[in-house]
Amino acid sequence: MKLLNFKKVRDGKYLKNYELTYLNKKGNEKVYEIVSRHEIEDENSLGKTVSGVSIVAYYEDKLLLLREFRMGVNRYVYNLCAGMIEEGESLEECIERELYEETGLKVKKILQILKPSYAAVAFSDVKTQIAFVEVEGGFEDHSSENEVIEAKFYSKEEVRELLETEEFSSRAQMAAYFFVK
Repeated sequence: MKLLNFKKVRDGKYLKNYELTYLNKKGNEKVYEIVSRHEIEDENSLGKTVSGVSIVAYYEDKLLLLREFRMGVNRYVYNLCAGMIEEGESLEECIERELYEETGLKVKKILQILKPSYAAVAFSDVKTQIAFVEVEGGFEDHSSENEVIEAKFYSKEEVRELLETEEFSSRAQMAAYFFVK
């Protein structure tokens, strides 16, 4: 596959749409659409910028999951606490802020932060990181008027049941699956 050209086709408030023209393995041109959270200056800047973080949070022997309404699918799904890095903010500051905004909880200890990975590689160059943290404190809602988030700690048995009965984001589903193993 060879990238021949790319052009921005829409500049939204949060997402930018691009058309990438490739020469496929049979020598034919293929136009592929993607979204990005960043300006793509040239082909070398595709997928280079880390946009945010997903947080796998634990309190004692329980996993934090958010049941939140997601407009993109018009339903409630189970998800991880997550968010975008603001300008001038470190990844650790983003973790603390997002956790507090979405749950009221505080970071007790950052256990590990994984290398950046692609969030939706089929249609986007968005890169995020996954942080594993221990948390403390009590639940409070500091989210915006456009978010409906119900935060709760779940035992392994409760998570097993959710995996059988509820809808998840893929990262939350994976974290939940390994939590119960």
